[in-house]
Amino acid sequence: MPADPSHRAGETQHSSAPSPPTRGSGTSAVEVRRSARRRRTVSAYREGDRTVVLIPARMSEAEEQRWVHVMLDKLAAQESKRVLGDSELAARAERLSVQYLEGRARPSSVRWVTNQNTRWGSCTPAEGSIRLSHRLQGMPEYVVDYVLVHELAHLLVPGHGPRFWLLLEAYPRTERARGYLEGVVAADRLPQLPEARPE
Repeated sequence: MPADPSHRAGETQHSSAPSPPTRGSGTSAVEVRRSARRRRTVSAYREGDRTVVLIPARMSEAEEQRWVHVMLDKLAAQESKRVLGDSELAARAERLSVQYLEGRARPSSVRWVTNQNTRWGSCTPAEGSIRLSHRLQGMPEYVVDYVLVHELAHLLVPGHGPRFWLLLEAYPRTERARGYLEGVVAADRLPQLPEARPE
């Protein structure tokens, strides 16, 4: 069955009830919409804080679950290839502040830096500046968003006490993003296997 990762405008969909969040999706909700017009194609797109997956109406529950996972992986791969510029990063931080921190965190600057190899991000509350490590470039958007929200929260609460973590609870992908970053750190520490020798 060919997969089409882009949404086809104007297509009539028959919506099913939203599916529960899918483990490993990196999103807070997945909605599956069945369409009698669709015969073979499956597509998916982001709509706010959820992912919409469009499938043929005749598809079985097992096929639905398999294609949901396939399309989530495709979207994540597409998103990981996009690298935001500093101006886009600042606009994203502003949007995240409004969405999760009631707009109270107002950074004066948000930019990528190449001199942070032991931290994913940092901020200077007195200056209102936020810096993200270039190592985050190419990672899924929800991971970059988590680091941005983390640093935005530091503009409001400098330390890592209970008040700080309470602020981060507003971001629904905190636990998943932290797990992703912990996995990256763990992978970096693994010994590299020698290359296979040709026989």
